[in-house]
Amino acid sequence: MGRKASIKLLVEVFTSFFKIGLFTFGGGYAMIPIIERDIVDKKRWMPREEFIEMLALVQSVPGPISINMSIYVGYKVLGWAGAIAAILGIIIPSFVIILLIAIVFSDISSNPIIERVFKGIRPAVVALIAAPIVRMAKTTGITWKTAWIPIAATLLIWLAGVSPVYIILATICISILWNMFKKPNNK
Repeated sequence: MGRKASIKLLVEVFTSFFKIGLFTFGGGYAMIPIIERDIVDKKRWMPREEFIEMLALVQSVPGPISINMSIYVGYKVLGWAGAIAAILGIIIPSFVIILLIAIVFSDISSNPIIERVFKGIRPAVVALIAAPIVRMAKTTGITWKTAWIPIAATLLIWLAGVSPVYIILATICISILWNMFKKPNNK
């Protein structure tokens, strides 16, 4: 790849993540369907299967999911320069918007119109978070028969206050026992 093509791709990586960062409300999970559409469907920088694997990976490492995804995609597309361009693209819009809000929010925080706007955004954010969960469930093979497992884990964490660490450890133990004692398929 020539220098001119590299710079053009670098700008494209930055611009893609800048748009995602600029037009997404609700944090990293709300960004997932937008990143997927841009990276997988439009730009074809990675296949959907790799995107799902990347999603599992970036959720398991510390840090915001949007930053982790931008690092992964940027690095895959153009190495460390791509990773830096993607990180800057995803961070700059949020930084500028938060800075502007901090400057003017004290003056407008009690404005009833602003309060209604933020209340109106909430359902859209919930939908943006729910959409990738449903899509991931389909991709990973979760059916109505097995859907009780993530639902039970969620309820244990949310309502019973069980630590996710215990849920993960219990799942590992149950999976090991299940595979040790299940009948082998006769093929």
